[in-house]
Amino acid sequence: MHPVHRRSRRLELRELQAADVDALFAVYGSEKATEHMSFEPRTRDEVEQFVTRSVAASQADPRTEYTLAVVERDSGHLIGSGRLALDPHQPGGATMGFALRPASWGSGNGLETVRLLLGLGFEELGLHRVWGARSPANEASARTMARAGMVEEGRIREHVHKAGAWRDSIVHAILDHEWAARNA
Repeated sequence: MHPVHRRSRRLELRELQAADVDALFAVYGSEKATEHMSFEPRTRDEVEQFVTRSVAASQADPRTEYTLAVVERDSGHLIGSGRLALDPHQPGGATMGFALRPASWGSGNGLETVRLLLGLGFEELGLHRVWGARSPANEASARTMARAGMVEEGRIREHVHKAGAWRDSIVHAILDHEWAARNA
C-alpha cells in the first residue's frame, strides 16, 4: 500500500521523503527524545541512512514496513515519526512505535500519533493485533498507549541493551475487535 496518508484533527501521517532528514535528525539526534528508546542518539548520517532505507521499504511489494512522517497539519512541520512493522511470524500482527520532537510533548500529539498508526493497522491493513514496547521508566508512553486502548500485557526481561546495560521492556497491545469497539 503506497502512498500512506492519514489525517487527524491536528496531525497527519505521510511517507518519509529524502528532504525529511534534518527534521528527523532533530528527533533521533536528541538525547532527550531518545532517552527511553532502544538506541543512542543517531548522527545525521545515520538518520539519512534510516530515511533512505525507509523510503526504499515503502516501495516493497509486498510492503512489510511503514515508517512514516508525523506532521503538524497547520504548520506542515515534521515533528516525529511513527512505524508499523508487520510480523512475518505472526500473521495479522505488527509492532508499532513512535518518536516525537520533545518540543511537541505534553500536548496530545503522542496519543494522536498512536491512534493514526492503529487506524492504519486495523482499518487499512486489516491487522488483528498491534503491539508496542516501552521502557519501564517511560510513564508518559504508558499513559499514551493506555488512552489509545492498548492493554499492558507484561514485561520482556533484559530486552534492550543500551549504554552498556540491559533494560526490560513493557509490552502493550490492542486487538482489532477492541479497536472497533472503542471507535464504534
